[in-house]
Amino acid sequence: MTDRPPSETINLDRYGFDALPWSRPHDLLEAGPANSRTTWSLATIGRDARPNVAGVAIRWHAGDLYFNSGPGTRKARNLARNPACALSVSLDGLDLVFEGEASRLDDPEVFEAVLARFRAGGWPAEAEGGRIVGPFSAPSAGPPPWDFYRFTLRTVFGVATAEPYGATRWRFG
Repeated sequence: MTDRPPSETINLDRYGFDALPWSRPHDLLEAGPANSRTTWSLATIGRDARPNVAGVAIRWHAGDLYFNSGPGTRKARNLARNPACALSVSLDGLDLVFEGEASRLDDPEVFEAVLARFRAGGWPAEAEGGRIVGPFSAPSAGPPPWDFYRFTLRTVFGVATAEPYGATRWRFG
């Protein structure tokens, strides 16, 4: 979990700016989406080793990122074969790319906590038989029922688009 500090911070900036502190992306993630227009992209690896990118809704909980998908979707099938994936987002003043692995969430206590975070964001979903059901989800999630996936980040790249500027890589070991 990444509520702990990174094991390594590397300054990638070439213009003289300091490395960005991990607290900057952490605090933005902890606060949640600034608006409903925040768009996350998930990149997975297909059976033919070609990338697949899909939009996903994300919530941060206890140091990990979570998203949902139906079991028949391309991203779910890709993750079942190979959990390595990447997420990207542009947050307030900071563009981020996350590298790590995603796996289907099977912890009932965490499942309920994550579902509560999504509900607080306006998604009226419910738990049913260890899966999510609801009146709607993003079209890219496929038809219900849906699964939650926990994305465990290993490396994060951040490029500041507002002061203080900088570019940094954080690794979590």
